Amino acid sequence: MSEVPSVEDVQKLISRGPYHQWLGLKVMAVDDGIIELTATWREEWVVNPDRGYTHGGILAALVDLTADWAMVSKTGRGVPTVDLRVDYHRAAMPGMLTIRGEIVHFGKQFSVAEAKVFDKEGRLLASGRGTYLTAPPA
Repeated sequence: MSEVPSVEDVQKLISRGPYHQWLGLKVMAVDDGIIELTATWREEWVVNPDRGYTHGGILAALVDLTADWAMVSKTGRGVPTVDLRVDYHRAAMPGMLTIRGEIVHFGKQFSVAEAKVFDKEGRLLASGRGTYLTAPPA
């Protein structure tokens, strides 16, 4: 792609996915190799009702899809995940989450991006790095 797509255009692409809709994803910013999203916290994300914190799988999904969508300025689309590593830093409690993704390396076949999930106070909850298949579709 020659120019960075608009926030509105990326929002339309992301909103096509029912899972993305369920996560309540909103595109806040898009730049060359960078994206920022928010996710609307849901009661269904709670893994432990006594403690009220969010299941790690939700945080891993947010890391994965944000790192993936950091590629949109280069590919114009979401891309398949080849490998993913996630680290958890603290429990995610109820509240809006902000996720920032950035390309680390963009290659002809495979690319690498990182993402970080923050709570409403700006505390780091989870971070990760993924490898993505960015070769043009056959």
